[in-house]
Amino acid sequence: MLRRAALLRRNPTEPEIRLWHALRGSRFDGHKFRRQASIGNRIADFFCPAKGLIVELDGNTHDRAADLERDADMKARFGYSTVRFTNEDVMRNMDGVLTALQEALDAQPDRWPGCAGTTPQPPPLKRRGSRKHASEVSPLSEKEGE
Repeated sequence: MLRRAALLRRNPTEPEIRLWHALRGSRFDGHKFRRQASIGNRIADFFCPAKGLIVELDGNTHDRAADLERDADMKARFGYSTVRFTNEDVMRNMDGVLTALQEALDAQPDRWPGCAGTTPQPPPLKRRGSRKHASEVSPLSEKEGE
């Protein structure tokens, strides 16, 4: 499943490229999205973990009834909602897609209340080449260096 998701990330469709350009890097109102995210036995086109919202782009070959059944299963198993857009919507009406997506995000509760923004912040990374001051060195680390 993970290999297939990686393959899909390397070979996106034109509508996926266009939507990803609007969503990547927390550009869309600060919401963090993952692309081709593996969730259970499904690969979601886009996923906002902080809101538990899956975004699917559908081409002409999608079976609406089967898609709705899978969406209901995702909601039951993981609590994730799904919003769907057609490839044609993305190509011809990106503003409408983004407006509908914003409404869907606003309707979803935050999964991590109390966090600044919609994505929990990771701990700060130690910068390469940074050194600790003498006051920050613990006695154990001094003995380890002997």
